[in-house]
Amino acid sequence: MEFSVNHPMLFLLSGILVFVVLVQSVWFLVKALRRARELGMDKTKLKKLIVSAATFTVAPAIAIVISVMTLSKDLGVALPWMRLSVVGSLSYETIAASNAVNAMGLEFGSAALNASQFATVTVVMTLSIMVGIWLVPLVAKKMQNGMISMEKRDKKWSELFTAAMFIGMISAFVGFVFCDVLSVVEADFTGVIPVLVMAVSALIMLASGLLVKKLKWRWLSDYALPISLVLGMASAIPITAWLS
Repeated sequence: MEFSVNHPMLFLLSGILVFVVLVQSVWFLVKALRRARELGMDKTKLKKLIVSAATFTVAPAIAIVISVMTLSKDLGVALPWMRLSVVGSLSYETIAASNAVNAMGLEFGSAALNASQFATVTVVMTLSIMVGIWLVPLVAKKMQNGMISMEKRDKKWSELFTAAMFIGMISAFVGFVFCDVLSVVEADFTGVIPVLVMAVSALIMLASGLLVKKLKWRWLSDYALPISLVLGMASAIPITAWLS
């Protein structure tokens, strides 16, 4: 039987996992509503909170759908759908998948994967993201206690330490954006594409912040991040056509 990244069996297996996650979400939602009633919380506020939370998920969901489409060329629809519905993110999935594909001597974005190569990419993506899952219960509590203790001794250093950790995490992804920029030396401008896409997203985020501050569009603060993601990814199409 010929392998396909969009085989119905892959959709079935992915669908089972997504269904389990949806059932868990509904279960926790029901438990939360019951607990809210027990505490005597105002029903009007609860309804407003539910509507607000549901509305806030729409824009990020659009970004996720676009992310699935971005990864589907090499990995099909089933695997990205499952990954981004459960524990993944576009930035991580793209880096992990492209590293695995490149290690096999292929080019991510134009590779026709066979069954063995697809399994390899899936294992790399899955094992890598699982590090965070088992690492949290082992070290998170100790780190949190250490940070609380540091904050009690010196709040300024505690804030600097927290900011440094966040910047360190962001730097790992920023490095991936700039890793091929020196290709311009060889008259290859494709390495500049991620940089320009990031710049577009940053400008959109900046514009959103100005609109919130100057025009008091406070509703935009909830949608600034997904809007910058979607428009940033959309800008990759004309930028790639221009520089490729």
